Amino acid sequence: MLLKLKNKEYLIVDEFKFKCCIGKKGLKLEKKEGDNCTPIGVFKIGKVYYRPDRVEKLDTILKTKKITKNMGWCDDPYNKNYNKEIILNKKNRGEKLFRKSSVYDILVVIEYNTKKVKPFKGSAIFIHLTKNYKPTQGCIALKKNDLLILLKLITKQSKIKIC
Repeated sequence: MLLKLKNKEYLIVDEFKFKCCIGKKGLKLEKKEGDNCTPIGVFKIGKVYYRPDRVEKLDTILKTKKITKNMGWCDDPYNKNYNKEIILNKKNRGEKLFRKSSVYDILVVIEYNTKKVKPFKGSAIFIHLTKNYKPTQGCIALKKNDLLILLKLITKQSKIKIC
């Protein structure tokens, strides 16, 4: 199954068309850390993270993981854990996954720069939640109900095409 980003504002899966938002500076083939762009390409869908205190068990066949208070995602290109899940502490700083806002109550990892990680190529590219479709820092964001429907549709073989 292929998820397709269309016209920078819709994510299409089969007959479903979900309104979404993307990076503040649009799409970019040569993404760089901190450029506020969503990367262009075809990517696998990774693990789903969720806040168990805010979201009930998810209806998905994808691997899921509960977000804990000290969980983060490394966005430091000089760190050996760049673009990986980390435990936040004095040595490891990064994107906090356990937030006051609801944007990361559910997030799906887009497997961009995750296998053979290249420093400065971009990190923490997710499908996550939005309430008002404000542009992201490079992710794709959907309303909660739409993301819950999407999770029921996608499989471990699903890919996302961003163009």
